[in-house]
Amino acid sequence: MENVRALALSVLEKHAGAEQYSNIALDTAIKRHPLSDADRGLLTALVYGVIERKLTLDHLISCLCDRPLRELDGQTQMLLRLGLYQLQYLDRVPDHAAVNETVSLAPRRTRGFVNAVLRTHLRNGKRLMLPDAEKTPIDYLSVKYSFGKEICERFLSAFGPERTESLLQAFNRPTPLTLRVNTLRTSREVLLDALQRDGYAAEPTRESEDGIRLPTAPVPMLPGFAEGEFFVQDEASQLCVKALDARPGMTVLDACACPGSKSFGAAISMQNKGCLVACDLHANKLSLVESGAARLGISILTTEARDARAEKEEWTQSFDRVLCDVPCSGFGVFAKKPELRYKDPKQSEALPGIQRAILQNASRFLKVGGRLVYSTCTLLREENEENIDAFLREHPHFRCKEMRTLYPDVDGTDGFFIAVLQKTDRS
Repeated sequence: MENVRALALSVLEKHAGAEQYSNIALDTAIKRHPLSDADRGLLTALVYGVIERKLTLDHLISCLCDRPLRELDGQTQMLLRLGLYQLQYLDRVPDHAAVNETVSLAPRRTRGFVNAVLRTHLRNGKRLMLPDAEKTPIDYLSVKYSFGKEICERFLSAFGPERTESLLQAFNRPTPLTLRVNTLRTSREVLLDALQRDGYAAEPTRESEDGIRLPTAPVPMLPGFAEGEFFVQDEASQLCVKALDARPGMTVLDACACPGSKSFGAAISMQNKGCLVACDLHANKLSLVESGAARLGISILTTEARDARAEKEEWTQSFDRVLCDVPCSGFGVFAKKPELRYKDPKQSEALPGIQRAILQNASRFLKVGGRLVYSTCTLLREENEENIDAFLREHPHFRCKEMRTLYPDVDGTDGFFIAVLQKTDRS
């Protein structure tokens, strides 16, 4: 049987060394090693958990050690994070197993030190001392929820203390698996019944008529996957596609399509009748869109590699619907992309300009009376409302029909922004 903790350590070290993104390193490990469902679940929990709670765990290590964290070698740091994460957050893992299995992975020269730190934490009753919330609110939020100070500061400024804590808490909750039913091949009721008969705690999504939520599970093992009866898509993204209102016989452009789920949803809404063009800057990613469409039985979708900011005269006023799901900071999907919680928002300062350029260019391709949906998976106003306000000031022949932000703490979805624009004349 594979040593799950050793695998977790290997994946975490590859991620820390910037060799691989966590999801790629984890997927590679799962494919290469035979694991039971329970072991696969533990491996996933350990990898994502240690990354998500890194700042909290490092604070804990600093409180437990008599030497600065920077003086510990990388492997020792990672072993302590791995052990402390199990002790602090995994109730189903016995304390003795968490300590013994972690210590066994340490080289002989550091084994005693790792063992002493973990057992000190146990003797302290697993107590976590946090910075003072009143005196140092940014430090408090950063340590408690394991988010970079820059993000905590930005959220505090935008949402205030109470709402910021509510949002960060929501981002730390386990995310369910959300499916979008392929109604070309089945119905939500039929797929729900199949999942429930197989023992999955599946339930319909709250707002999307085509969604199903269930606890995280290996997607290819779910009933209906091989038959193309569903694909993975968060409810917020499903609502974005619903807002597009693509109908049978229409001509639709998805300007920034990869990984393709919104294109799939639009094609299904069109009952696979009409024409849908899915574009992306990276040609190598479009093969995944094509294979996904083939699995789902979608035949109206074609792909094209292109920069969404580039003009294309022959497309002027050619599309009934245009979707601009623009590249963004991702500051609404921390639960699914744990690395982003340590990113400085200043690194995303160029994005609003890129987003506006994409929106402006894509708007040229829309017919009069047509509908354009602009969306992001971030909660930052400069990438959302401010971009739409600027666009409408410069394009009076467009009007905003709807603008909505979805929040994980209120809506139970990804953090997501949707704006629906209509073209009123040819100006």
